[in-house]
Amino acid sequence: MTSAPEKKQPPLRSAAMIASIADPGMRTTKAPFGEALVAAAEQDERIVGLSADLSKYTDLHIFAQAYPERFYQMGMSEQALMMAAAGMAQTGLVPFASTYSVFATRRAYDFICLDMAEPELNVNIVCALPGLTTGYGPSHQATEDVAILRGMPNLTIVDPCDAVDLEQAVAQLAATPGPTYTRLLRGAVPRILDDYDYSFELGKAKVVRPGDDVVFVSSGLMTMRGLLAAEELAKQGVDVSVVHVATIKPFDTEAVLREIDTDRAVFTLENHTVVGGLFEAVAGEMARRGLGKKINPIALPDEFIDAGALPTLHDRYGLSTQAVVDRVTRELRG
Repeated sequence: MTSAPEKKQPPLRSAAMIASIADPGMRTTKAPFGEALVAAAEQDERIVGLSADLSKYTDLHIFAQAYPERFYQMGMSEQALMMAAAGMAQTGLVPFASTYSVFATRRAYDFICLDMAEPELNVNIVCALPGLTTGYGPSHQATEDVAILRGMPNLTIVDPCDAVDLEQAVAQLAATPGPTYTRLLRGAVPRILDDYDYSFELGKAKVVRPGDDVVFVSSGLMTMRGLLAAEELAKQGVDVSVVHVATIKPFDTEAVLREIDTDRAVFTLENHTVVGGLFEAVAGEMARRGLGKKINPIALPDEFIDAGALPTLHDRYGLSTQAVVDRVTRELRG
């Protein structure tokens, strides 16, 4: 007698890959990059979109639905994705190429460098899962992407804070000569900069929130966390200035050092390893100007990051709002 077939168990599922960085109750906008790219494409017929089999997870599917004749699915081949985008740019098109940050930077560096940056072609690389925005471990956590790319000549690097940044950045990226790399926040993206007198300007750092006691120099989602931490610290009588560095390269030295060169305590905040990112960009510019001042980095450690639930990881590695508040409090107490 044959036994009954073994009942298959349903596959394990996890929200770690697409976990939101928004706090409960925070205003969000769904797929701001995809919607902004559609709006830009309405005004500029040269814009095309390319994906390495990840359009749904980089919000490029919004563009693909609106302009199927201008969308190219390149399959799971990041090198081919970058070469095709470069070739399209050579003919006068304005490509937006999307994949995950780890795949663009670790697998396709040489193609970005020699096929885009060296000839200064207008290709816009927009990559999801930058830094610690997934719980799936080192294979998907691009904690060193900025460090990998900062040394590449002619490449603009953008680290948006929220949906407001992304919505305003897309048209400027399309109009910028030379290649760009943007650290994409995807899915339901918070919008916090609406509450401040802010507008995105490519290549410029901006004081989003003035303050008399402490200076945060921040980029990406850590500007959002810095602003939320500043509100909490204000309840303790600590007045925090937040300088948002949306463009990592070229670096807005004048704006950043103008805020740093005071008697206030200074912290850098970044969703990136402490090696080769915002902290070291700030420290390098300070050294060139002869500014001898302590900078306190709030960043990921120089190690491979654990897998797990994203809120837990942000607490563990010091990127949560409360972790920022606690770090500043400890430093100020000495």
